[in-house]
Amino acid sequence: MKVGYVRVSTAEQNPARQLELMKSLGVEKIYHEKISGKDTNRPQFNEMLSFLREGDTLYVESFSRLSRSTRDLLSTVATLTERGVVLVSDKEKFDTGTPQGKFVLTVFAALSEFERESILERQREGIEIAKAEGKYKGRKPIPTTENFFTVAKAWSDGTITLKDAIKESGVSESTFFRRCKQYGIRKVG
Repeated sequence: MKVGYVRVSTAEQNPARQLELMKSLGVEKIYHEKISGKDTNRPQFNEMLSFLREGDTLYVESFSRLSRSTRDLLSTVATLTERGVVLVSDKEKFDTGTPQGKFVLTVFAALSEFERESILERQREGIEIAKAEGKYKGRKPIPTTENFFTVAKAWSDGTITLKDAIKESGVSESTFFRRCKQYGIRKVG
C-alpha cells in the first residue's frame, strides 16, 4: 500500500503542496498533522508507524517532514527497514527500494552506529574523569537487611514461593538471586 506522511510545524502553515504531491504519487492513505518535528512524540506519526506493514511504501515530501533530528530520522528509517517498508523521499530523490537507496541506508546505519559508539566512549571517559576527581561514585549499593535473610531462608526451606520471597524481600529479582548466591542461600529440595 502507498502511504503518505504530511507534516507542517504550525497551524498557519499550509500543507497543500505536500498533499498535492501525495495525490500525484497515487498515495492511498495519508497521515497528516500540524505539529513540530522536534521529536517523534506525534500522534499521526506514531499511528502511521503502527499502520505500516511489510511491502508498504511510505512517501514523504522530504526527510524534514519525518524528523528534524538526525538521530530520530535514522531511528525511523531503521524501524521502517526492519518492517520491510520502503521509504521514498521526493525532495532528496531517495528510495530504499533501489540499490542506490539501500547503499545510502547502509551508510546511514553505519553513521548511526558510529554516533552511538562515540557517545558511549565520551560517557565512559567522562565517568573516569569524574571518578578520578572523586565526583562519581556510581549507584549506592542496596543494603542487605535482616528481613532479606529471613525471607530468603523461608524461600530456601520451601515455606514461601519464589514470587512471594522476591516481593517480601523488597529487592528486584536479579538482586534477590545475586544476594542469595553471595550469601550461599540455595533452594533446598
